[in-house]
Amino acid sequence: MNGQVVAAFGRQYLVRLADGSLLSCLTRGKKSDAVCGDRVEVNKSANDQGVIERIEDRSSLLHRSDAYREKLIAANVTQMIVVVATEPSFSDEVLARCLVAAFDQNLSVLIVLNKCDLPKDHASAQLAPYRNIGYRVLEISALQDISMLRPLLENHTSVLIGQSGMGKSTLINALLPNASAATREISTVLDSGKHTTTHAKLYTLNENSSLIDCPGLQAFGLHHLSLGRIEQGFIEFAPYLGQCRFRDCRHLHEPGCALIEAAENGRIDPRRLELFRQITAIKS
Repeated sequence: MNGQVVAAFGRQYLVRLADGSLLSCLTRGKKSDAVCGDRVEVNKSANDQGVIERIEDRSSLLHRSDAYREKLIAANVTQMIVVVATEPSFSDEVLARCLVAAFDQNLSVLIVLNKCDLPKDHASAQLAPYRNIGYRVLEISALQDISMLRPLLENHTSVLIGQSGMGKSTLINALLPNASAATREISTVLDSGKHTTTHAKLYTLNENSSLIDCPGLQAFGLHHLSLGRIEQGFIEFAPYLGQCRFRDCRHLHEPGCALIEAAENGRIDPRRLELFRQITAIKS
């Protein structure tokens, strides 16, 4: 049977079959490389359990990594929505890392500044460099009105990423009034309270749109990406790449560095160059 992974916990997965029913599945062997959003082929056993036999080819695979391990996040997504907030303060380094990962997988990007019912001047100013280089930034309050967000989800499989405390759960509940019921259904099928915290959950918005919600994170490692790929993920660097005096320039203090010159002349934001250096100093 064919289906799609809609929730994951360790080696246990919840697959929504073509008829809309949910089936708790395992993978064969010890390795567990399926992820929320995967389209899979499964065999159903006699006890209403299933086994994932094959993962179909993915159009995208979002993941993060450090020097020791890789964390799969979601597959077959077309848009990343990074949720930040007016308070608590957000990390612009985590934001920059997320955007590099989105670029690597050719995803559309939307930055959502949440909790705009609170004073927002500082947070909005922090996002100004991202607006200036072409990223979409939407300012909303999930507690008041999310109507501007809904049309931006159409015809996308979006993945919702954000640090803990940014109001992502409130946003999900505003978008999906039945989200709590869907989570309870997932817990029931997985048949254990210990499985209620999943790596990710997929919600269907309509026949053309869906949303994958991920647990809050505090880091987004890019160890799997090369220096060159991270350079490209800083999209405003594009006109200057390959223009440095030295081919192996790391854009730290080398003479004739095109990025340093561009930052000094105001053509790129100095904070963005600083973030690039932080990310590439130790790819964690």
